[in-house]
Amino acid sequence: MRADSRSARIQMLVAEQAARRGAPVGVVDVCTAAVAALPVGGAGVSAMSRTTASHPLCSTDDISEQLEELQLTLGEGPCVDAFAHGSAVLSPDLLTGGLQDRWPVFADAALEAGARAVFALPLQIGAISPGVLDLYADVPTLLDAEELADALAFADLATLLLLDARIDETGVRAGAPSPDHGFEHLGFEDLGGYRAEIDQATGILTVQLEVGIDEAFVRLRAYAYTQGRRLADVAADVVAHRLRFFPDSEPKRTDNGN
Repeated sequence: MRADSRSARIQMLVAEQAARRGAPVGVVDVCTAAVAALPVGGAGVSAMSRTTASHPLCSTDDISEQLEELQLTLGEGPCVDAFAHGSAVLSPDLLTGGLQDRWPVFADAALEAGARAVFALPLQIGAISPGVLDLYADVPTLLDAEELADALAFADLATLLLLDARIDETGVRAGAPSPDHGFEHLGFEDLGGYRAEIDQATGILTVQLEVGIDEAFVRLRAYAYTQGRRLADVAADVVAHRLRFFPDSEPKRTDNGN
């Protein structure tokens, strides 16, 4: 299946879930749609950062909620590894000996919670990774190529939603609807440009602030949050030189775009 066709189908499935909730599209709808479309029993998303405390954002059931909490509490598991290495971690059977050795505490705890297979997909745009999408099954499960491609498409959409969410970094209760405000302002056909502009703005801030890509993104998102603005709008101002950041002072707007 072509990537654009797959993306459009996934977006439609997520939009339908949001319509059933009667609310704008959020990461909770990505989780619900993924469970309906894939051979998994539940899904969850955790916001993760190297500079601030990580926390669960949403989950579809009690087992998913436990898995999110377990990994962040124990500091081990597929979610932690996916975030650290920036690549998907697929665990078709937690009873596999190698996985027992890799996650000695998490593997047993996850099995006791009711999970047998766990798949962790990092949420990424370039070098930016705001979290991880976790999927689980209660029986040994191997995702085929099409199913894995769909799972990655769900993760891609969750990334965009999470990046544009105005989330209180002190934490959000797992299982609660995500506080993000969805795509009511953004056509699905515009997602590629949206992705590129956030990447470009973050790159500009690495130069203006003389910091790494992760810290630049933290500063960009923090400014958007404190100003009550969409991340995409702030990124557009940075790219257009209407907004400039400084290492030792507050960001300043410019009238001439220089």
